[in-house]
Amino acid sequence: MTTGRELLAARAVEFDSESIAIDDSDVLDRFQSPLREWWVDQFGAFVPQNGGFFTPPQKEAIPLIDDGTNALICAPTGSGKTQAAFAAILDDLFERARAEELSNSVHALYVSPLKALANDVHRNLATPLEGVTDRLADAGEDVTVRHAIRHGDTPDHERQQMLEETPHILNTTPETLAILLNSPKFREKLRTVEYVVVDEIHSLADNKRGTHLAVSLERLEALADESPTRIGCSATVEPLDRMAEFLVGRERPGGPAREYDIVDARFARDLDLELDVPVDDLIGTGPGAVTDALYEDLHAMIQAHENTIVFTNTRSGAERVLHRLRQRYDAYDEETSGCHHGSLDRERRERIESKLKAGDISVVTTSTSLELGIDMPHVDLVVQLGSPKRVAALLQRVGRAGHQLGETVTGRAIALDRDDLVELAVMVERASEGFVDRVFVPENAHDVAAQHVYGMAINGPRPESEVRAILTKADPYRGYGDDDYESLMAYLTADYEGLEDRDVYPKVWRDTNDAPDGQHHYEEYPVGEPLIGKRGRMARVIYMTNVGTIPDSFSCTVVLRGSDTWVGHLDEAYLDTLDPGDVFVLGGDRYEYSYRRGTKVYVDRSSARPTVPSWYSERLPLSRDLGREILAIQREIIDHHDRAGMPALRQWLREFPMTENAVRALTQLFDQQLRFAGPESLATPDRIVIEHEQDREDYERRYYVHSIYGRRFNDGLSRLLADRIADAADANVQVAVADNGFVLSMPLNRKVDPVNLLEGLDPETVREDLRDALDGTDLLQRYFRINATRALMILRNYKGHSKSASQQQVDAEMLIDFAQELPNFAVMEETYREIAEDKLDVAGIEGVLAAIEAGDIEVVSHRVDSPTPRAFGLATLSASDVVLAEDESAVLQDFHERVMAEIEGEAVE
Repeated sequence: MTTGRELLAARAVEFDSESIAIDDSDVLDRFQSPLREWWVDQFGAFVPQNGGFFTPPQKEAIPLIDDGTNALICAPTGSGKTQAAFAAILDDLFERARAEELSNSVHALYVSPLKALANDVHRNLATPLEGVTDRLADAGEDVTVRHAIRHGDTPDHERQQMLEETPHILNTTPETLAILLNSPKFREKLRTVEYVVVDEIHSLADNKRGTHLAVSLERLEALADESPTRIGCSATVEPLDRMAEFLVGRERPGGPAREYDIVDARFARDLDLELDVPVDDLIGTGPGAVTDALYEDLHAMIQAHENTIVFTNTRSGAERVLHRLRQRYDAYDEETSGCHHGSLDRERRERIESKLKAGDISVVTTSTSLELGIDMPHVDLVVQLGSPKRVAALLQRVGRAGHQLGETVTGRAIALDRDDLVELAVMVERASEGFVDRVFVPENAHDVAAQHVYGMAINGPRPESEVRAILTKADPYRGYGDDDYESLMAYLTADYEGLEDRDVYPKVWRDTNDAPDGQHHYEEYPVGEPLIGKRGRMARVIYMTNVGTIPDSFSCTVVLRGSDTWVGHLDEAYLDTLDPGDVFVLGGDRYEYSYRRGTKVYVDRSSARPTVPSWYSERLPLSRDLGREILAIQREIIDHHDRAGMPALRQWLREFPMTENAVRALTQLFDQQLRFAGPESLATPDRIVIEHEQDREDYERRYYVHSIYGRRFNDGLSRLLADRIADAADANVQVAVADNGFVLSMPLNRKVDPVNLLEGLDPETVREDLRDALDGTDLLQRYFRINATRALMILRNYKGHSKSASQQQVDAEMLIDFAQELPNFAVMEETYREIAEDKLDVAGIEGVLAAIEAGDIEVVSHRVDSPTPRAFGLATLSASDVVLAEDESAVLQDFHERVMAEIEGEAVE
């Protein structure tokens, strides 16, 4: 057999053999000759740079996959993860095709979270497939390994063609895989699957799409002739073992995870990451001057690079940045610049993607839609405007730059306010050290379980023990106990009086196979075997047309109570944050929220301060882990400031990857905080701070709670504490929530001890307390609709008719009161679980309250005449005169002047 060294010599690649060791020829020698020769042709020229034929993830992963080992491959974007996953698979399939051992069926499955990503990988696969096929043709061998893509946009005639001439490699999405597993003809084509590649696994594991996929993989496992090798790919994920267990599942219910190996090459590329601030004084500089400086800096960066991607945190932000660039500079027009996000039509998105791939565009602005691994080799700079709230998101985004191994990943983060400044400073510092936020997997979701058990029953009848085993081998259901399962089955069999009267019918039957000539006697199963099967002739159609986990959404019409006068629209996600009495801004005017009925939101005009900011539903929540890192940095800041004051603090911050502007702005912020309110005014890992302000002008008492654990945590904790304060003070309490804390406001003539009330929250009763606090809220109604639809209690599609999200919501509101009265009703229980665990971070709240109870976290309170600098962001949420951005700037300036007056006054004394 020709060795890798011999092939390299034959290629006559020039390199210094004394200084460069070719240490991976053993990996190359695993390939059969057609792929091996193609690989050397393609990548031999990189040997002088890499020291070998393979990138670090390829060098480790290819032997594992070749040996049939489950593997999680973690490596930066552009380091060859996809080729690492597919190289050994392609080599195996080509060799078997040459031996005429490939059947007319699927042998390798690639699952992507995005249709666009599946399309991209499909195109990337074409290169090696065509290259190897051509080499074999030149040698007189007519050999083909077929590949195809199938998802919701695939035309019917192509789907039919796949039955006749089946792709050996099938690219698909989680939703389509679930449909294929219930397709009577195509599911037989999946019995031969030997490899499953799950790409961008981090973007699936933390949500119900991933939960759905995990069960689909177990169903595939039960269907396949042999256990498929599972390969997961991700650029940024933590913890690795947890993600690997999510990928591989369990060999048996209650047992350990299947065996796997981890390829950890996350730091295989050089990272040039830096934080900048347009000006060194974000408070004293007017908003117009900050904007001017931002766009001057941004324009200079774009012009100094070939292709730039600018990430914002909202779709509207991406549109606004592009508009202002075109407005200010002649260099940007329809040909040289563009915007990319999920609200744009498919044709426009694909046009932008093609230009990025070809290097034919100077700058593209986007929100999140270009985070994942679409190949764009000419991008050499990524700019992140504002905090993306997760280190993993920042790394994923900046990883789009320098999309080749050996090239430096160049990313610039720009802070536009002080809260962003703190988050981004910690983010770039921790990212440079290799920190990545953890991914948390949703567990025991009843609605997803309902879909899959229904799907398995449709393919039945089959033993119930088998159905339950398949479900609980999936990692998210490893703890799904008897009570959970029986609750699910009670729903699926409609074992509740009055359920069918509300058009919720049984979906499955359960019976024992013990009637000699009865309806459920099946000779292939032993007498007495408990079986499960479908109910209803429309079962398969209902399943196939309603399967999936991504919820529909709608906008609500806002009208004035009493007159039904139209005032605008609100996204329904925004209503999650509104309680009766909350005030919000719409079209520059303020309205007090009263109630919602179906798709209509009823409001009254108001002159009161807004309690929920207009951007609330758009922005991503701060990760719990990043919040903890911010707390740790704040403790270090106190230590450096206490030792030698501002000079020592400034010198230490210069060690962070940020510009001098950012150093000065950050030093100024914390120096003012500590001089104004002292070290105990800063929250740390072992301290929560409550600022108590009495506003006699607005006749309000406010508590600013510094709990930097993210908006989900603060949303949950604020609900609990607000309930306790309202009871103690016999007063209405208004709540405003942010990532770094929350504000509780009440009439000035009411007074409570917030420290005592917070310390009195029992970690053992948090879940039940949250459940009580959710009753009657729009948040509960919305999530009940989403879960009822996922659980097929409310059907989006039935007999050719589609039901819109707003119609689904009306149905849900008619069902929820009844559902709440049913004992252990699976759909209702899942609604409470999802809100508490996935939306309000109940586990984080329990942990912090337990630490308070144990004395590991102290709660301190201090009186302030004006909010401290670290509370400015919280204070603007509850400032009575903040409606527009310029209002916020004026309020911040007023806060700043008050703080500086007191600091300077103390200095004079």
